Amino acid sequence: MVKNPFVTVGYEGAEYFCDRVEETEKLTKLLRNGNNVLLMSPRRLGKTGLLYHCFAQDRIATDYNTFVIDIYSTKNIDDLTIMMGRSILNALKTRGRKALEHFLNVVSSLRSGITFDLLGNPTWNVEVGSLKSPSFTLEQIFSYLESSEKPCIVAIDEFQQIMYYPEKNVEATLRTYIQRCRNAVFVFSGSERHLLSEMFSSPARPFYASTSTMALDCIDKSKYQEFASNLFEQGGKHLDATVALTVYERFEGITWFVQKVMNYLYAETEVGAVCDVQMIDIAVQEIVKDNSLIYADLLYQLTPRQKELLLAINKEGKATSITGSKFIKRYHLPSPSTIQTAIKALIDKQLVTHTQGIYEVYDKFFSLWLAQSFS
Repeated sequence: MVKNPFVTVGYEGAEYFCDRVEETEKLTKLLRNGNNVLLMSPRRLGKTGLLYHCFAQDRIATDYNTFVIDIYSTKNIDDLTIMMGRSILNALKTRGRKALEHFLNVVSSLRSGITFDLLGNPTWNVEVGSLKSPSFTLEQIFSYLESSEKPCIVAIDEFQQIMYYPEKNVEATLRTYIQRCRNAVFVFSGSERHLLSEMFSSPARPFYASTSTMALDCIDKSKYQEFASNLFEQGGKHLDATVALTVYERFEGITWFVQKVMNYLYAETEVGAVCDVQMIDIAVQEIVKDNSLIYADLLYQLTPRQKELLLAINKEGKATSITGSKFIKRYHLPSPSTIQTAIKALIDKQLVTHTQGIYEVYDKFFSLWLAQSFS
């Protein structure tokens, strides 16, 4: 058993994974029947956890080679190529030297950047700029997927990131490789719904009508309450019936924020003791306090106009019509054109989300810190 069952990083197994029974079944069925899948939800709602949970199912783990490639930090096609190579290599570590050798034989352009220790464990030494021809390496990576001894399932997490790449025709290039790869199916997972919808729903775009679509929603709160209570009981601790529901509702059911608070509450509850609702505010304030220096740095990096708009949106809670006269007058903001420039920057920095006409501060703890610091 892990030290704290309320996991906030990675995937620790089905025991620590809440519900998603229907979603797991649907995704598993789609993939096993040869469908590429677009998986969408806001960030920190559990997309990546669902991918790992799905890939851990016997029906998938036994019959497929699975790879999760997070491209959130990539800036261009070179980064993408390196991230795909590294992620596939790391996944193959548990599958033996034969699997690794097959990968390196096919992706020969990476061989000089991979070393093995005395136990046969590979070390990745490939860095940006060290590839002589990234496009050739990318082609070889897809050739590996095509030649793999088992069919492959490749999940590309935060797929919308490719829309920020400076190179032309990235979508068309990837679509061509994917279309030719008959031995693999792909999950395109992402959190910026407007970009993904544009990419997959527009007839003019390469990925148009190429996937089945799944939109992930919040976990049912009654199921989360049962999940949380069971984890406390398994640890010899007790959870007041209202705690999990209160935390869930306070953070709108967004998995990571709820899990973070429950993780803290579990750590602060002694064996045999009861975690009650009075402990929630203490937990939340401690989490906000722990991150206060980071939040101050984030704010320092903003221009005065960006900061003004961020504070206005945070005070509003869920802001709409931010270039309208009422919003501008209420918060003494500058012209609509200045607001449009500022909001683009805040969205690009992922400090603010924009979904169905609603703008709000993405990080719930950051939002609390802003409210307390600028009340």
